[in-house]
Amino acid sequence: MLPTENRLTKVRDFTLVMTHGTWLNGQNITLKVFDLVKNKSYFPKKENPETFAQQLKIAFTVGLKVSKSAVVRNRVKRQMREVIRLLLKEKRILSGYLLLFVTRPTVINKEYPAIAEEITDLLKRAKLLT
Repeated sequence: MLPTENRLTKVRDFTLVMTHGTWLNGQNITLKVFDLVKNKSYFPKKENPETFAQQLKIAFTVGLKVSKSAVVRNRVKRQMREVIRLLLKEKRILSGYLLLFVTRPTVINKEYPAIAEEITDLLKRAKLLT
């Protein structure tokens, strides 16, 4: 389970990522990244800009196109969350970003090591790993 301070939950944050983020495509997973430091003009007025720029928020989406079965979708989300949880525990992901992981239907045939490798590869390409 991800810590609550690292969960992307607010609608305004999702719209920030979706409208102004950049895509990084993998084979089974796509990553949308929004750099908070470079985009201070989009910050909410009520938030402290310094603390808002230093946060790291992450979300995972597995749509109905991936699988109609909620069991399969939740399994994929749990596997992706575990990869990120371990990276956060080791403090390997840089802060100051909003991240959204979107899956493709081919991800249901993959096991945990393949998902972990693809997520770390996406984060390396985004230059978010230390």
